Amino acid sequence: MRRDRCVHCAGGTRAYALLDGVGNTPAVRSWTRTAALRLAPAAAGHADAEAGLRAEYGHYAADPARTAGHDLPCAAAVVAIHVPGRLLSVAWSGDARAYLLLDRHLRLLTEDHNARRACDGGDRNLITACLGEARSDEET
Repeated sequence: MRRDRCVHCAGGTRAYALLDGVGNTPAVRSWTRTAALRLAPAAAGHADAEAGLRAEYGHYAADPARTAGHDLPCAAAVVAIHVPGRLLSVAWSGDARAYLLLDRHLRLLTEDHNARRACDGGDRNLITACLGEARSDEET
């Protein structure tokens, strides 16, 4: 498991990306770091967390090496965008959680994408979606 974080600022917009890579190899660490560095600017460029995450998700899903069935790195991901004057935008993929802390109270903002949630009683350790997945958003 490798966690990487990236903060990207552009014109007052702040984008935060946190990725938790699946596995603990040098290749996973390198890929996760690179994916975090791509995700934050993509989300900031769209000024929307979901649009940025979907764009990156689609980029990886279209990679011929991934669609050929090679075992390539992937990661659970959370991205949050703050655009001045707008509401906070949060998107996620995989077994990832985002919380909002207000007045010393935590509020869970996300639900895990795992087999327990998807199959009503499946394996909570089996994620059903992640950044780097070979399936398209529609297929997932």
